[in-house]
Amino acid sequence: MTLNITSKQMEITPAIREHVEERLAKLGKWQTQLITPHFVLNKVPNGFTVEASIGTPLGNLLASATSDDMYKAINEVEEKLERQLNKFQHKSESRRADERLKDSFES
Repeated sequence: MTLNITSKQMEITPAIREHVEERLAKLGKWQTQLITPHFVLNKVPNGFTVEASIGTPLGNLLASATSDDMYKAINEVEEKLERQLNKFQHKSESRRADERLKDSFES
């Protein structure tokens, strides 16, 4: 898997790249294929903005976060991506998708 990290108005240090890779590795517990993860790191006047887009077989994941600390913004994006993966994977288990309940109401 190739990880694309781009930045605007700042340089990507090995420490930042390692932190993003560690956070992306946490998404591996969902056992889904991550297709072309792309992170964009921006330096804004009031802090940092991190945007992420990742393709998966379940759908596209998009997240962004702004914080005064770059590492905190990366962590927030990872948490948002994890919530989206959880939602995608458990969507078929939701009550609305349960065919047995639909059949019982029609009888």
